[in-house]
Amino acid sequence: MRSKLFLTMSMFVLFLVTGCNTKTENTMNEKEEYTFSLSDKIEKKKVEFKNRYGITLVGDLYIPKGKSSEKYPAIAVSGPFGAVKEQTSGVYAQTMAEHGFITLAFDPSYTGESGGEPRYVASPDINTEDFSAAIDYLLTRKDVNPDEIGIIGICGWGGMALNAAAIDTRIKGTVTVTMYDMSRVNANGYNDSMDENARYELRKQLNAQRTIDAKNGTYTRGGGVVDPLPADAPQFVKDYYDYYKTDRGYHSRSLNSNDGWNITSSLSFINMPLLSYSDEIRSAVLMIHGENAHSRYFSEDAFKKLQGDNKELLIIEGASHVDLYDDKAGIIPYNKIESFFIDSFKN
Repeated sequence: MRSKLFLTMSMFVLFLVTGCNTKTENTMNEKEEYTFSLSDKIEKKKVEFKNRYGITLVGDLYIPKGKSSEKYPAIAVSGPFGAVKEQTSGVYAQTMAEHGFITLAFDPSYTGESGGEPRYVASPDINTEDFSAAIDYLLTRKDVNPDEIGIIGICGWGGMALNAAAIDTRIKGTVTVTMYDMSRVNANGYNDSMDENARYELRKQLNAQRTIDAKNGTYTRGGGVVDPLPADAPQFVKDYYDYYKTDRGYHSRSLNSNDGWNITSSLSFINMPLLSYSDEIRSAVLMIHGENAHSRYFSEDAFKKLQGDNKELLIIEGASHVDLYDDKAGIIPYNKIESFFIDSFKN
């Protein structure tokens, strides 16, 4: 099993395969390839905006139908890590639009339909900036209330969202869902299983890969969710497979559904802790995690660092990490998220 999967998060992918990562066949139309049914209660349109590094980001804007000329509260949404806006972030954005918010689900830099070269790179700095750039765009809209802006970060983008809330005072409320601290898991492995020596060996591997990439003029990708799925795979790996590799959540642009991230991206996360100033977040934060999620400790530990009486950790009974990616299990607390943002915007 260990020859097929490296569960320490080394090589910057959820699952690294030694061999071929075969794409599962799917039946969706790539031109309108959403992993969920589009609602007749909202209007959706594609938008573009730039971050402060000059990278053009592409997002789906969801607007409640029949809205008046008043200004609406707005939410920017991204994640999970290695997903695209037509997957989980679109589910959350559309549902919150049905609850009366203008929402923006966007592809992070270097992924999906967004720009950035080379492709399939992640950065703790640039991807935090992506959230602020989404807020920049929302604040240019006449139908958005500038005093009622929130963000939702899912999985690895939960950590980016907290990092954005620590730097961007325009954010009045932050929701994280099944949060990963990508700096911690890259530097320390799952459940902090890597010591200094293991981390040094990982750096050697990653820098050797940089040399190979430089000579080849290409960037090697780590492989997405393992496929075919080993019979003895851990349950959380099976859960990822059930989402990313089946018609439930497969998308042709999703890194996790296909060939994964640029391997050497891991270096920047090892060296740059994301949540250094999360204890200085003054705006409201709601952290949501599944009771049975393998990643639950990320939210619990990050929550301990937060300060103030406007922070809350909500554990969803019986839920796994992936259960909160879509509403297949009917347990995502959308009403709670709505009330959280409404209350946050009042204060």
